[in-house]
Amino acid sequence: MVTRRQLLHASLLIAAMLTTASAWAQHRMVMPPFLKPGDKVAVVSPSSTPSQKAVETGCETLRQWGYEPVVAPHVLSSWHGFAGTPYERTADLRWALADSTIRAIMCSRGGDGAVQVLQRIPLEEFRRQPKWIIGFSDITALHSATVQAGVMSIHGSMLHAIGSENGQDTVSVTLQRLLQGQMPRYVVPHHELDQTGRARGMLVGGNMSVFCGLAGSRYDFLNRANEGLILFIEDTDEAMTKVDRMLHLLEIRGILPRLKGIIVGQFTSYKKPENDFPDMYHMLHEYLKHYDFPVCYAFPVGHARLKNFPMIEGHQATLNVTDSCTILEF
Repeated sequence: MVTRRQLLHASLLIAAMLTTASAWAQHRMVMPPFLKPGDKVAVVSPSSTPSQKAVETGCETLRQWGYEPVVAPHVLSSWHGFAGTPYERTADLRWALADSTIRAIMCSRGGDGAVQVLQRIPLEEFRRQPKWIIGFSDITALHSATVQAGVMSIHGSMLHAIGSENGQDTVSVTLQRLLQGQMPRYVVPHHELDQTGRARGMLVGGNMSVFCGLAGSRYDFLNRANEGLILFIEDTDEAMTKVDRMLHLLEIRGILPRLKGIIVGQFTSYKKPENDFPDMYHMLHEYLKHYDFPVCYAFPVGHARLKNFPMIEGHQATLNVTDSCTILEF
């Protein structure tokens, strides 16, 4: 005979199992559908205002790729240096996320301001109708939120970049093929500071100052560090001392010891302090050399012309750093 206590125990056990299953469903990564000819691509400006020429040339490239660009109402708006008020930029992004005819979202440019949009968009809206969000720099904030929502996104070129070379440069062609479903495989020349090794994990990253600014919030993809992450970092116009501080923030938070590997991308236009480090890479190496995971330097991602190859945020990747080259594959 089943006692009341046994029934209560069984019901609690079932409830715990359902809670665990629900939590797993929320964290499992979803890959948005790849694009087909004729699909609509929304153009939004969550950060700073782009030039009209950048929007026009970028949209023409999207048309050449076989897609129909749909420009949001406030793409060229201006408000204190941003592309419209926080509410206008939020409205554009929420429209693009909710419209079932939109298959991907390309940001016009980076700059500043994406963090203002985040707090006005519930995370579940990124997951309700999964679609590729494309951009980099300040758009790292959106990638971080999207990964936290359990959806993959593309850290890659925006309108001004794909339009500058009519979409014919290697970086743009790689992005075009990725949107069609061709997964990239990167082989990068060996750098003298590389730390050899092989790692498998979820790829996340982007602009270091942007994702460090989200530290500990519900939008921070580094909250998933226990799941095994490969982190890629890049930045521009930041002093070496500030990058030093951000790196140690990751250490203080306990993020670095839990990483599977690090990809060091392009650090451009940075200010050098009066110290003995010859460059940014040597400064980073001084600290990262003490960790037992592979580290690749000078990877072509970041604020460098024709050195910003698309990376799939939230996708499982294999990083293999050898004495001759580095291979990253999805």
